[in-house]
Amino acid sequence: MFEVVIGLEVHAQLNTKTKIFCSCPTSFGEEPNTNVCPVCLGLPGALPVLNEEAVRKAISFGYAINATVNKKSIFNRKNYFYPDLPKGYQISQFEIPIVENGELFITLKDGKTKRIGITRAHLEEDAGKNIHHGNESYVDLNRAGTPLLEIVSEPDMRSAEEAVEYLKKLHAIVRYLDISDANMQEGSFRCDVNLSIRPKGDDKFYTRVEIKNLNSFRFIQKAIEYEVERQIEAWEDGTYEEEVVQETRLFDTKTFETKSMRGKEDSAEYRYFPEPDLLPVILTEEMLESGKNIPELPDEKKERFVKDYKIKEYDATVITASVEMARFFEEMIDEGASPKLAVNWLTVELVGRLKGEPIEKSPVNAKKLASLVKRIEDSTISGKGAKEVLDHLMENDIEVDEAIEKLGVKQVSDDGAILAMIDEILSKNADKVEEYKAGKEKLFGFFVGQVMKASKGSANPQLVNKLLKERLSS
Repeated sequence: MFEVVIGLEVHAQLNTKTKIFCSCPTSFGEEPNTNVCPVCLGLPGALPVLNEEAVRKAISFGYAINATVNKKSIFNRKNYFYPDLPKGYQISQFEIPIVENGELFITLKDGKTKRIGITRAHLEEDAGKNIHHGNESYVDLNRAGTPLLEIVSEPDMRSAEEAVEYLKKLHAIVRYLDISDANMQEGSFRCDVNLSIRPKGDDKFYTRVEIKNLNSFRFIQKAIEYEVERQIEAWEDGTYEEEVVQETRLFDTKTFETKSMRGKEDSAEYRYFPEPDLLPVILTEEMLESGKNIPELPDEKKERFVKDYKIKEYDATVITASVEMARFFEEMIDEGASPKLAVNWLTVELVGRLKGEPIEKSPVNAKKLASLVKRIEDSTISGKGAKEVLDHLMENDIEVDEAIEKLGVKQVSDDGAILAMIDEILSKNADKVEEYKAGKEKLFGFFVGQVMKASKGSANPQLVNKLLKERLSS
């Protein structure tokens, strides 16, 4: 039996309007090499100036993960040569990062909570982007100089599932703090996995492999699963020392395999030295105090939802996993929807119809879904009718009451109309009425079904049940 040892390095792009050391915009999707200037191009004589907003965002993250926020931190030069690194070095924090010794907690499948240590979070600039077309390669430097917060975990995770849970929690925190849009498709939240295996019970660390630039939770899980299997097979075949070497690997999203990219550098190979063009970062008391003013985070929000709205812990976990989902739910409550129905119609009915699209892209907003829930609560429509209405609202931009009238799903809640149907059904089935009164109580469902059929599903089921019982007991 083997144990997996996983540590993660996450690069979260900070959502500042300008780059970390110059005033170029950080907007995504612009024409290649248009968001550039002498500073981010690394031209001789151009000097960096630190973006204060990036520093403030790093401070708030530090407090959100119960970390030490260093009043003094310094920038270093990390030297390496890639086509997308215009200066031939990256400005990053090495010896003294802005954030150290943090933690976050994940919930495991068995409901237990596990602490994951966060070694450090430091500020650095992003590199550009290499684009390959056939035998030609191009370099787009629009991204060069974009502010990153690199978040380095302790090697505390023991499975792909734990790693994904950690990443989802981290993703939620930076979104709740509004320090990053964390858009994985655009590369503003990407992850490097450091992974090794060891025999269960062994506390030694064996050869560590790094899997670079993973940008979806699914790919991260698949990459870890493949790499674990590869290393275990090598160990069992007796080829571990030859096949598992300290290296950087890439994940092929088509074959779901990791492939060797290059040998892994040690920190000494980057020849770090203090950045001579930047003074140490000294945080003021005002910056430290303002950094403590963080919004309600997922764990606190989950506890409040369970306590205030009396919903299940699992449901609260699902809702608070995304800041947009949590806001949607609270807006439904503010509009007067009952929490329990709001949970079901949000997390099951609406999310199911979105088919993987994020809640912010829903054609049905929180106010409209709350109106639908309230029409179920006041018995205007049945649950079945509400599903028809929601289907219609997903395709048509109209109000809930208008959709109810258009689809003809309004419930009949008039005692007289329902009693007339009941009396007709009972008179046509006098023999079954006698059987029911003689003790065959299962026939009650038959009578309910006949009344609902006669009303074409429009009769209020609760009222049908109540009036039927009264009639059959008389």
